[in-house]
Amino acid sequence: MESSRRAEADVASEFQRKKVGGVFRAMDVDGDGRLTEADFQALARRWTAVAGSVDPERLAAVMTGWWPVLQTASGPDGDDAVTLDEVLLVVEGLGDRADAVSATADAMFEAVDLDGDGFISRSEYGVLVETWNGTPAATDEIFPRLDLDGDGHLTRDEFRTHWTEFWAGDNPSAPGSYVFGALVE
Repeated sequence: MESSRRAEADVASEFQRKKVGGVFRAMDVDGDGRLTEADFQALARRWTAVAGSVDPERLAAVMTGWWPVLQTASGPDGDDAVTLDEVLLVVEGLGDRADAVSATADAMFEAVDLDGDGFISRSEYGVLVETWNGTPAATDEIFPRLDLDGDGHLTRDEFRTHWTEFWAGDNPSAPGSYVFGALVE
């Protein structure tokens, strides 16, 4: 069974593996190469500490709500941890979870919209990348890739499109590939 899971995870392209791996490493608080429920709780705490207009309980529920989905994908090995390959298995099936992906994008949008104006500004995008990754990151060159019309902000629809593109896409030049910053160059 485990070998078939690994073979399925090998379906992910090298680009998908790199970009999802970057997010995986940012979430892996103790750096052991496995995600646990504690990692998801730590991510939820990081986000609720900076959350904009989103209800902090809703945001935490959205963040931690992905843990059971990933844990189910890890199979009956009983180790209460998820590897990158197991995350990639879930990513492969996100087309069947479009509503959950959109709900996560909306919660993230509201968390990052710190001033509640209905847009993500360049500086708010910097907060997204820093909070997600747990460390400061340069975003001045990345934001224009996401701000397709150059108006200085992202709308909810633009952000949702980029978020979905990151998780479901396989195009290195797609703007959504940079929603978490420059994970892959």
